[in-house]
Amino acid sequence: MFGLKQAYACVFGGFLLLVMVVTRYWYPLDDFHRYDFIFIAAVAFQLLLLLLKLETFKEAGIILLFHIVATVMELFKTSDAIQSWQYPEEFIFGIGNVPLFTGFMYSAVGSYLARVSRIFSFRYSNYPSVGATVILVTAVYLNFFTHHYIWDMRWLLLAVTLVMFYNTRIHFKVIKTYRSMPLLFGWFLVALFIWFAENIATFANIWIYPNQTNGWQMVSFAKLSSWYLLMLLSFVLVTVVQGVKSRASLKRLNHCQNNSA
Repeated sequence: MFGLKQAYACVFGGFLLLVMVVTRYWYPLDDFHRYDFIFIAAVAFQLLLLLLKLETFKEAGIILLFHIVATVMELFKTSDAIQSWQYPEEFIFGIGNVPLFTGFMYSAVGSYLARVSRIFSFRYSNYPSVGATVILVTAVYLNFFTHHYIWDMRWLLLAVTLVMFYNTRIHFKVIKTYRSMPLLFGWFLVALFIWFAENIATFANIWIYPNQTNGWQMVSFAKLSSWYLLMLLSFVLVTVVQGVKSRASLKRLNHCQNNSA
């Protein structure tokens, strides 16, 4: 049941990755760019999820927020002056060097986090103040830009994250019983799966890093640190929109229900 619920939470990201892989090996539309097709497919699938009520409008709003935040970063990272990565194929729906479907790749992370939080009824214990987490992820987001010009603070930011969330546990309900794990470990697992997806996407020629120009090779495991920080940023954005429900409040609710019964 845990695996099935996780798969359901990943439905948007899984669909996007499937389209990327299939069109890498079979794409018969010569007069319509592949990147534009992926963009149209992502929009259509998003509308379908809303129509079938498999996604709430709040979750769609989170996806839109991620799309905006991600596109700004993509425009910077793919600019002629930076060129951290590039999109090798042609497109019409895009801004600068960035095809518009790219925002959906980040939105898929936001969609997963918003959905999985609802499906598993997430609760937290020893969660830091929301204000402190917002300050932290603001520094994380800025570092994605500034590290090209000044000292890269990612390891310092990771250290601060470790201290801030060391005692935080995430409580989740698969069926009836709540279980828990350290939140830091949960983030690592999600970041690891994003790294796996990144390897699949670069193999499908969705984007390429400079060292992949002359042929595909596995993305460096060191990129996991970037995905971990992105996971932190994504998580806090979702909690700001959805709120943070504490484990203590759940215990009080259960206590009241038991007394009324």
